[in-house]
Amino acid sequence: MEILQPPGWVRPKGYANGVAAKGRMVFVSGMIGWDAQGVFRTTEFAGQVRQALANVVAVLAEAGAGPGHIVRMNWYVRDKREYIAAHPQIGVAYREIIGRHFPAMTAVEVAALVEDAAKVEIEVTAVVPD
Repeated sequence: MEILQPPGWVRPKGYANGVAAKGRMVFVSGMIGWDAQGVFRTTEFAGQVRQALANVVAVLAEAGAGPGHIVRMNWYVRDKREYIAAHPQIGVAYREIIGRHFPAMTAVEVAALVEDAAKVEIEVTAVVPD
């Protein structure tokens, strides 16, 4: 995996501008903050992020992949202010579950998610080297 950082660009914090990778591609559907039984255990934003990230890692494991194989993450949040306010707690959860691996990321505010109780949905693309 190669992190793409154009010369002279300020290094982004918490994500990469781009990633190049070669290998078996793994696509993880949007994961939300419910557990394996489809139950939300918290309404707290950072708590739902923690669970969604844990769900991502569980799906990756089924493909023999791990957090270090993630090349792209797309975050869909219902409230950008809540997302920004929760950054410190999100950072702690991210480092505990994903580590200090920062792939290419996009975060967008959306009007709604299909599950009404969901505050965030995270989808991932990973590449496992050949």
